[in-house]
Amino acid sequence: MSDRITPLVMPKWGLEMRQGTVAGWLVDEGTRLEVGTPVLDVETDKISNAVEAPDPGLLRRKVAQQGQTLPVKALLGVLAEPGVSDAEIDAFIASYVVPAAGSDEAEAAEAYAFAEVDGLRVRYARRGLERGVPVLFLHGFGGDLGNWLFNIAALAEVAPVIALDLPGHGQSDARLPGASLAELAGFVARFLDRLNVERVHAVGHSMGGAIAAQLARDHAPRVASLAVFGSAGLGEEVNVDYTRGFVDAASRRELEPVVELLFADRSLVNRALVDGLLKYKRLDGVTELLGTLHGALFEGGRQAAMPLRDLAGKPLLVVWGAQDRVIPAGHVQHAPAHATVHVFDDAGHMVMMEKAGEVNTLLRSHIGA
Repeated sequence: MSDRITPLVMPKWGLEMRQGTVAGWLVDEGTRLEVGTPVLDVETDKISNAVEAPDPGLLRRKVAQQGQTLPVKALLGVLAEPGVSDAEIDAFIASYVVPAAGSDEAEAAEAYAFAEVDGLRVRYARRGLERGVPVLFLHGFGGDLGNWLFNIAALAEVAPVIALDLPGHGQSDARLPGASLAELAGFVARFLDRLNVERVHAVGHSMGGAIAAQLARDHAPRVASLAVFGSAGLGEEVNVDYTRGFVDAASRRELEPVVELLFADRSLVNRALVDGLLKYKRLDGVTELLGTLHGALFEGGRQAAMPLRDLAGKPLLVVWGAQDRVIPAGHVQHAPAHATVHVFDDAGHMVMMEKAGEVNTLLRSHIGA
């Protein structure tokens, strides 16, 4: 019975997600779906996003209702061809059991770990395969490894994955090893030494893209390939309304419009996302640390260094959202000639969140090549 039916289930976006709330269905029963078709919107405690069809098929039944909060892997809907009877679908739904949290071995691999590097305690996560060149995810200014919540699991299916909270970010110590790109890239290299990782596919967003590029310049043997998203390091301009605004915002009222600059679709910014960032900003020393980093890298709305320009010798993927309001999408014109460039019309600075399915396909192809 079940081999003729495809369940649509609550996804697990990020290492911390345990449940999601159905915000609304995007298609009707009887709709023919292709792989990647957005089917319904789900809101988490981090961000809202669309659940996509995992396989082609006909949406025969909506099981979850708008407003319902359900655990990860709960049944949301059923895909089946017309030859499958309603009775078979009813039986499938009646017999479906949500796997208990922590029941599979993958759950154990989701725990965060901490490492001490140069006297700094940093948080990281490791997922995926045991063999192969790891994919190293580096987040942007004011972010953390949770910025890759829609990407980590998809890449972990084909490669080892490491995601890091850079110093002064997330749950890493609120201290910097230095504020220049060279100092930050050197720290990342020593972090890899601490984990006994010789070589990585470096993947960076915004400031993290510039750090990844600097790592490729200063520690070339450590970087097998490079992929950057809305990256610093290609052009001078940066929106100081975001960078300085993020540093200075001290309340939810001040921070929310700043965070909205990150997305083409501002409705993706929910209260929990803003509250989480505000909690981070209120940690001792964080505001001063971000101010120092901003002064070194983005003072006056100008980027201090361009490590991505003329970067040769590495496979390079450059991805942008055309509606990026933090770093202009026009910077792709400065990408090295050998780079593979993709610009998504309907995405902003957080392109890896807003176009997660397409981005994951690009990344898997990139590291596979």
